[in-house]
Amino acid sequence: MEFPADPANAALPVPPGPATPLASGSSPVTPNPMQLAWLALTLAPGLGPRRILQAVASVGKVTRIFDLSLTDLEALRFPAAAVQYISGGQALNDAAEEWQRVQAEGASLLAYSDEAYPERLREIFDPPPLLWVHGDVKLLIQPAIAVVGTRHPTPYGLGMAEMLSRDLALRGLIVLSGMARGVDTAAHKGALAAQSPTIAIWGTGIDVIYPKENKALAQQILAGGGAIVSEYKLGTFPAPQNFPRRNRLLSGISIGVLVVEAGEHSGTRVTARCAIEQNRDVYAVPGNVTNKGAWGPNTLIKQGAKLVATWEDVWEDLPSQVRLQLESRLGAEWSSESKAEAAASLFEQAPLPRIEALVLGILRHDEALLLDEIMEKLETELSSSEIFTALFELELSGRVKQLPGKNYVKSF
Repeated sequence: MEFPADPANAALPVPPGPATPLASGSSPVTPNPMQLAWLALTLAPGLGPRRILQAVASVGKVTRIFDLSLTDLEALRFPAAAVQYISGGQALNDAAEEWQRVQAEGASLLAYSDEAYPERLREIFDPPPLLWVHGDVKLLIQPAIAVVGTRHPTPYGLGMAEMLSRDLALRGLIVLSGMARGVDTAAHKGALAAQSPTIAIWGTGIDVIYPKENKALAQQILAGGGAIVSEYKLGTFPAPQNFPRRNRLLSGISIGVLVVEAGEHSGTRVTARCAIEQNRDVYAVPGNVTNKGAWGPNTLIKQGAKLVATWEDVWEDLPSQVRLQLESRLGAEWSSESKAEAAASLFEQAPLPRIEALVLGILRHDEALLLDEIMEKLETELSSSEIFTALFELELSGRVKQLPGKNYVKSF
């Protein structure tokens, strides 16, 4: 189902800076009637995406719905609560108030009939009629990959999510994730490390940060030219049922989904299933079979998902037109060989002093070591003060990460 583009129905302009409220004394933006109508329908009780889109398709234009009689609204199979909400004028009043809140938040709205609405998202079974967007709306139409996984990853899972996201972002792919704890957070951080914009799809309103400890990450995403997107109105709290619905947007906007770690009953399975139903490519990072977080990706690989160990495994599987688009954007110098050479030089590190080399030599990527274990392994060669100093220097240089509980792992 597609609607004709309306020249008067352009996407709202993105504010000059992410999350920048309107300046004091500035004139408020006049609501666009088409956008306001989409917003009013989205706020109506008992109306889901499918019913809204079918109704608009049947009348031809979203604004016409608000000229219909009670009988005509009921003929659209709207529930009684929605009919009263629309016919009584409350829908448009609430929409106008929400519009002003969006403006004050420094955000924008993107409706299904807007030209800037991502075409890939239109292809799914139940695309959202309206998106609330903080940041750069134009990112939503660029080639993107969703990187998802468990909220309780191993050090290996965290490292792989961050490394692959960084390397794919360096090649021009936009990294999407849900900004949840664990793999999602690592994916966003990897994209930011590549100085690339990244998109977070939330299951809350774009003004409700969840989890709260990711407030700084949300600010970094916006400051880095990225975007925060939701199909829920401002103020929506993190209800459990919102997140499975959110997952269809992660796969819907992307050209593929990369699963890093996920347990048997992980919500990541919902995203992978959505990707398969939406005819998206599914990629998976293999894991240790003794680790319960490896069940998801290993099972997906058995079912036909592409096994991923490096960014090249994703790159070579991209549609030809997408690869050409990315390569042309990066420039002629980014041939296959030069990409690898550039990545190697970008992350090349100087030789280590002897003490730091000894400490780094006993650390692993996939298993954390307690500080006490490190000191025990090196007690015949180094003093405790030398180990403390070496770990501090290795953390500063990015070669080592400290995890909660004084656990240390080697960075990827």
